[in-house]
Amino acid sequence: MAQTTRPKTAGSLFATDGKPHPLQDSLMVVTLVLGALALVTAGFHHLHLISSWAGLVGILTGAYGQFISETTRERTLLIVGLGASAIGFYLGVAHGGLFGGVIT
Repeated sequence: MAQTTRPKTAGSLFATDGKPHPLQDSLMVVTLVLGALALVTAGFHHLHLISSWAGLVGILTGAYGQFISETTRERTLLIVGLGASAIGFYLGVAHGGLFGGVIT
């Protein structure tokens, strides 16, 4: 009785289903990059336009990524990116907002 064996990945937090997910992975990477950008630039008061816009776009891409995500790895990293984007967005809005100083 010959049976194929599969690796046991059910116990891993970052287990995948073995299928490629290019759209979900792209959204995950974009959300992480925008979250990091928003979080880093939120520490500088004069970069509020970058942090608020990067945070807003990161929140939107992360939300859509959560909606279509299929694996735990994608969802976990999307939540990290969403959190960083949200903090950067909120601090950017507190420092001057999306249009602060551009529209009078």
